[in-house]
Amino acid sequence: MFKKILIANRGEIALRVINTCKEMGVQTVAVYSDADEKAIHVLSSDEAVCLGAPEPLESYLNIDKIIKAAKDTNCQAIHPGYGFLAENYEFAKRCEREGIVFIGPGSKAIKDLGDKITSRKLMVKGNVPVTPGLTSTEADVDVMAAEAKKVGYPVLIKATAGGGGKGIRIVNSPDEMADACASASREALSAFGNGEIYFEKFFTEARHIEFQILADTFGNTIHVLERECSIQRRHQKIIEETPASVLTPELREKMGAVAVAAAKAAGYVNAGTVEFLLDAENNFYFLEINTRLQVEHPVTEMITGIDLVRQQLEIAAGNKLSLTQEDIMGRGHSIECRIYAEDPANNFFPSPGKIEFLKEPKGPGIRNDCGAYSGFDVPVDYDPIISKLVVHAQTRSQAIDKMIKALKEYIILGIRTPIDFLLDVLMSEPFSKGDVFTNFIETHFSDWEENLDEKDIAAIAYVVDELCNKRTKTDSVAHVAPTPFNTLGNWRL
Repeated sequence: MFKKILIANRGEIALRVINTCKEMGVQTVAVYSDADEKAIHVLSSDEAVCLGAPEPLESYLNIDKIIKAAKDTNCQAIHPGYGFLAENYEFAKRCEREGIVFIGPGSKAIKDLGDKITSRKLMVKGNVPVTPGLTSTEADVDVMAAEAKKVGYPVLIKATAGGGGKGIRIVNSPDEMADACASASREALSAFGNGEIYFEKFFTEARHIEFQILADTFGNTIHVLERECSIQRRHQKIIEETPASVLTPELREKMGAVAVAAAKAAGYVNAGTVEFLLDAENNFYFLEINTRLQVEHPVTEMITGIDLVRQQLEIAAGNKLSLTQEDIMGRGHSIECRIYAEDPANNFFPSPGKIEFLKEPKGPGIRNDCGAYSGFDVPVDYDPIISKLVVHAQTRSQAIDKMIKALKEYIILGIRTPIDFLLDVLMSEPFSKGDVFTNFIETHFSDWEENLDEKDIAAIAYVVDELCNKRTKTDSVAHVAPTPFNTLGNWRL
């Protein structure tokens, strides 16, 4: 096993990796930008190296600086987390050249699977069903429109090098094609340096089902059950759960076998995720393979008891998988809610700033992978995720109840978060019934507005009063237990 690894990431995922490393006796080196000098992953690691300015290209996306940091601190391996350089094949290739172990798949697999067209061709060759659409890039709008007519509208324009909801546009008719192609290509070029696009059939009533996979260098590949990830905003997941209530044991076995076949077709090693689209008739189609640890991996860990980060390190160290497919069993139900610094009432616009007060929910079956704390400034430069709130219970209904309780106990003051929005989703009848599809938010919550109850109004009145400087020392009330509302001074919601 490695003696020391560098974590080329920040926030809650860096802390997640650090925690497993501590259990395994592996030393960790954190990297950070000037904006993250007091970040929790920096405070929790054994060593830390400053990369420089907050801009990602000067810090977390700077391959030269990260490689130098790993060498200067004598690290044997690098864990990329997710985001930033996690799916950058040039970074993995550089690690290979420098003799540093990249904790993830090989650079060739990352390159092949990072290009949507190449990955679709690999899956077709491996007899894995893919969504109807193009298997090559296309720049001619007329050709795109003609091919889309054959498949049937609506279609989804996608960036070949895309991910994270970037470079995606829904096209409902031929007259929308030109504008959709142009805007998707521009966004893709800006986000990935590659403006090439193609299209797939868009299913209005579909579910996003993904399978966690593990593969070692000895040819052993297994799946670690599925995750239901259909609750999305702007093509990004916000609520995930497992097991998927729509899957029968037979369908789960069939999709799991195809996920393993997909990983083998790509020559995949380490942890990854095979994503499928499941239509109303329970036909499923390959979407992509994410060549990294997923944000939603904790729900899989909760029902299986398997530490996926530990598995990543063991595989990267050259060890054989200690698990077989027969060993994989799920117990109970788990749900994850992503807590971002964002405003759901303003199209989920980022809400960076200082967290004046943070109180995490606690209790049996509650896990909060958090990358922030009271007083921490959420930077404007990076993805605004604060934490992943996860619960586990015996049944889905019990898990929903537990998550509702946990969200109600989660206090974050000073910035906007989607906690109230998530509560409304979890308490809605369609979610309770399991009627979740990728268009769930647009269908049921497109006009969502925050519900200000008496407590909220009282808090606002207090803030206004504080800002107006109308309170005096004689206004204080004795024998009242201190709360964030009367101990923080001037602050804003």
